[in-house]
Amino acid sequence: MEILDIIKRRRTIDPDDFNGKAVAEEVIQAMLEAANWAPTHGLTEPWRFVVYGPENVQDFGDFHGGLYHTLTPETQFLQKKYEKIKYRAKNCSHVIVCINKRGDKSNIPELEEIAATSAAIQNMLLVATAHQVGTFWSTGGMCYHPEFKAGLGFGEQDQVLGIIYIGQYDMATPEGKRNSDWNKKVIRK
Repeated sequence: MEILDIIKRRRTIDPDDFNGKAVAEEVIQAMLEAANWAPTHGLTEPWRFVVYGPENVQDFGDFHGGLYHTLTPETQFLQKKYEKIKYRAKNCSHVIVCINKRGDKSNIPELEEIAATSAAIQNMLLVATAHQVGTFWSTGGMCYHPEFKAGLGFGEQDQVLGIIYIGQYDMATPEGKRNSDWNKKVIRK
């Protein structure tokens, strides 16, 4: 399959549409290896990944839901949201939390480190697509709360860039669409 075809086929698949079947460990490893080949200024390689496998995806849900329960003021707490956060991964094979780990090269702008980590994430999503594995890149729940990254062992300067929910699915992959053709977004000089 051509790379442009894989890019065009990549879709967000809701974890509720996953069927609970495990994704082969070789696919997860290929995703992580692809991430490691993202472009990186100064070879800082700022991406870090916390991987929950089939045996402990609910541990992630318990951790994430527990943070919401503990840190949300009673007046803002929603039971339905708590349950969604806690059980979001119930049909997942794996969950990968994606972190931008700020290094000690202060001459490299933070924005470039975030861009490198985002490119690493996209590489993972494309490998999953090539293997017909569903992914959902989420920034919901407590993802951006300081206690979330601290609970995973990361520091104040580090940033969570999302949670990737991974699983098998049976439905047809949704068709892609764009609001306009690429050439309407290009200015040639």
